[in-house]
Amino acid sequence: MIALVQRVAQAHVDIGGAVVGAIGQGLLVFVCAEPADTDATADKLVAKLLKLRVFSDDAGKMNRSVVDVQGGMLIVSQFTLAADTSGGNRPSFTNAAAPELGERLYERVLSTARSLHADVACGEFGADMQVHLVNDGPVTIPIRV
Repeated sequence: MIALVQRVAQAHVDIGGAVVGAIGQGLLVFVCAEPADTDATADKLVAKLLKLRVFSDDAGKMNRSVVDVQGGMLIVSQFTLAADTSGGNRPSFTNAAAPELGERLYERVLSTARSLHADVACGEFGADMQVHLVNDGPVTIPIRV
């Protein structure tokens, strides 16, 4: 799985002008499943996200996790993270999982995250979403598990 993680002061997702998911301080996580990914891969990603130390401690060092700061997680599906532009200017998305697998693994990420963390919001798989965020830092980290 591929994830792009942004430390945010706040973030929300709109679909058709309605807010469907929102958090204050926390992590905005864009998630993309790849064809070889499994439930175990999704679980490993969630474990990594919950332990990722990107929030500042009292000394100003990135030493705290989203759990430590009691922050939120806004998890959004984004198959375009698997884009391959090596063949030209138009991206190919053949490295992304098929929609059925992608949706199942996205739902697995959500359910696992919600079972382990109190504040988890989401977008909607396959929807045309508007994602609004205030990137804190900015801190943006790519993850591949």
